Amino acid sequence: MPSIFHRKASRQETQYGLANQLTPPGPASLLTPPCLANQPILAGLASLPILAGLDSLLTPSGLANQPTLPGLGSQTNQHGLDSPGSLQLLGGLDLHHKLALMTVPFDLPLQSGAFNKMLITITGEVKPNAKNFTINFNRGNDIAFHLNPRFNESGKQVIVRNSMIGNQWGKEERQLPSFPFAPGKPFEMKILCTDTEFKVAVNKSHLLEFKHRVRELNQIRGLSIFNDVTLSSVNVETLQ
Repeated sequence: MPSIFHRKASRQETQYGLANQLTPPGPASLLTPPCLANQPILAGLASLPILAGLDSLLTPSGLANQPTLPGLGSQTNQHGLDSPGSLQLLGGLDLHHKLALMTVPFDLPLQSGAFNKMLITITGEVKPNAKNFTINFNRGNDIAFHLNPRFNESGKQVIVRNSMIGNQWGKEERQLPSFPFAPGKPFEMKILCTDTEFKVAVNKSHLLEFKHRVRELNQIRGLSIFNDVTLSSVNVETLQ
């Protein structure tokens, strides 16, 4: 069904993943060997001694040819690079650093807080024997939005939504017409923040809304992802 999730994003706030990474704080010289400091990072990789043969090591069974979710492989980002699914080196950040940044539990600071038209896109894969995974939007010790898909709760699949304010859980929301996640399968989740609610779509289909219980959106300063899921990328954008 047509959705606001498909509107064009005007600018990109934060992107994590194998294709695009923010350079960690600190001098670039700490991350880039001296012999590479003045070399173009994305051009002529094979000619750099330290990276010679990298394609042949990774392409057959590594990350270079990993499948991506439908529609992602043909997209390019603000750097003009392919979306997650291909190996890129940016800002002296090597593959080891990229994989470390996507480790679950995963915490992403939202330095300006949540805001109207903030769109977060999460791509990953549910673990084969998953029991549940959790996505939280945090305000200090409070949880403004708790999203918890459960794969076997007394034989049922359910997505629990809630908030926890002042160490007190609120009323759970459970009813949904479908459960879009499957153990061992990839997914793409989009979470749109509006002035009144969070809207969630999975694999390009609208799934649910969650009315704001913490209305001071600028105080929602963190996103956490944990339990039975692996991550490929987490992007934060602003819709026009």
